[in-house]
Amino acid sequence: MYTAQGQIDRTQAVRDHLPMIRRHALALQVRLPPSVELDDLIQAGMLGLLDAFDRYESGQGATFATYASQRVRGAMIDELRSRDWLPRSVRRGARDLGGAVERLEHRLGRAPREREIAEELDMSLEEYHKLLNDVNNGLILSYQESGTPEEEPSRVAASVDTGDDPFAITFAHARREDLMTAIDDLPERERMLLGLYYQEDLNLKEIGAVLGVTESRVCQLHSQAVARLRKALPAYN
Repeated sequence: MYTAQGQIDRTQAVRDHLPMIRRHALALQVRLPPSVELDDLIQAGMLGLLDAFDRYESGQGATFATYASQRVRGAMIDELRSRDWLPRSVRRGARDLGGAVERLEHRLGRAPREREIAEELDMSLEEYHKLLNDVNNGLILSYQESGTPEEEPSRVAASVDTGDDPFAITFAHARREDLMTAIDDLPERERMLLGLYYQEDLNLKEIGAVLGVTESRVCQLHSQAVARLRKALPAYN
């Protein structure tokens, strides 16, 4: 990957890192509207890789591969954020979801069930599940709101890497005691899901297998859990 002069051979390095760029692009694309083209994400990732060449210093502690991966992913999400692609209806739906959860918790004195939330929103269960999927897709853009790609990721707890996950970013500054109390108050399945994802580091497919549900259903439950926690911890949002 280096020339005879000890400089990075960019052409060869780009070829070497194309699989990584494509992997990041595919991981994002499956959670985005059809209007977002894979090639656009890959192009943004290429720019991020070139930026990594200019910024990387070997004394930083991280390997170039790790650093480049962060810059590539960050460049893709910067591109998405610059487009403001998330429909207003989804933003409004996320606010409505949070409001419905808060009203029901006050009224019922417990965590509301899915059907109760759907009824509060005047939706069918199918429409409510679609809203959860849309909200979950939109949340991916929130990770860069705290820090820059060069900084170390924040942590919710000692073993929880935030990466690009909205849950970890939203609650990175919450007191551990407050966060643990809020998680304990979640319905059992949502509490288990968060444990499997953030502590056991299982992917969505693996969590679905444990819970006996589809990957899409895992995304829905994740969105619902985040909505509950945001209302339980308003001081940290």
